[in-house]
Amino acid sequence: MNAVWRLTLKEMLRKRVTLMTIVMTALFLIAFWFVSDAIIGDRKPNVNEFASFGHLFERFRDGAIILSLGYFFGAFAVAFLAIFSSVAAVSGEAEHGVLQSVLARPIKRWKWYLGRWLGFNVFGIVYALIVFIAIQCVTWLQTGIQLEMAVLFKSFLLYASVVPLLISLTMLGSCWLSSLGNGVAMTMLFGMGWLGSMISRVSDTGQISEEGVKSLSTITGLITLIMPADSLQQRMLAEMFSIHEFANSLHGNSFMMLFAVNNPPSNTFLIYSAAYTVVVLLAGLLVITRKDF
Repeated sequence: MNAVWRLTLKEMLRKRVTLMTIVMTALFLIAFWFVSDAIIGDRKPNVNEFASFGHLFERFRDGAIILSLGYFFGAFAVAFLAIFSSVAAVSGEAEHGVLQSVLARPIKRWKWYLGRWLGFNVFGIVYALIVFIAIQCVTWLQTGIQLEMAVLFKSFLLYASVVPLLISLTMLGSCWLSSLGNGVAMTMLFGMGWLGSMISRVSDTGQISEEGVKSLSTITGLITLIMPADSLQQRMLAEMFSIHEFANSLHGNSFMMLFAVNNPPSNTFLIYSAAYTVVVLLAGLLVITRKDF
C-alpha cells in the first residue's frame, strides 16, 4: 500500500492537471493581490493606526473581507483539484487495462484502493496548505492583521477537510461512472452544495416571508447533508474570524455582515461530515473488492 500511494503521488506530479493548477493558482494569487489592494485603497497599515480601536476594527474588517474573498475562490481551486485529480482513479485505470494488470499481482484490492486514496489526499492537502498560507500572507501584507497560530491551525484543518471528503466521493463514483461522467456528476454535486449555502444566506437577509424561509431551510438542510463541503468552509471562516466573539460588533455593520457567517455549522455537523467521509470511503473499499472489471 505504501508503494501505491507513493506511485500515485508521483503520477500526480507528472500530470498536466498539476501544471495547469500551478499556472491557474499563480494567476489567482496575482489577481487576488490587486483585488485586495483595491479594497484597502489608500488605507495602508502603519503602527500608529493600531493604537486606536476604531482603526483596529477597520483593519479587522478589511482583513475579514479580503480573507472571505480569497477563501471563497480558494475553496473552488482546492475542490476542483481534489475532484479532477481522482476523477479517473478506478474507471480510467480499468479503461486502459492498467487496473487488470495491477490487481493480478499479489496485492489486495482494498489496499490498492486505499493507497490511491492516500496519494490523492497527500497531494490535495499539500496544495490546500500552499493556498491557505498564500492567502494569509497576502492579507497580512495588505492589512497587517495576523491571526493566532491556534486559530490558523484549527481553520486549516477545516479548510483541508474538504479534500478527503471530495476524493472519497469521487473515487466511489469512479467505480461505476466513466471519467467524463464522474467529473460532470461531482462538479454538479459540489455546485449543488455551494448553492445550498447561498440559499441559506439569502434566507438570512430577512427579505423572504416566514413560510418561504421554512421551505428554503428544508431544501438547504437536505443539500447540506448530501454535500457538506461548502458548509465546512463556512465553519472555517467562522472559526477564523471568531464570529461568536464579534457577533455584537458586526451586527450593526451592514457592510461587514455581507461577509459574515450568520449560522455556522455546529460541532455535531462536523462529526456528521467526518462520519460521512468514513462511510463513503468504506463503501468504496467494499465496491472495489466485489466489482468485476
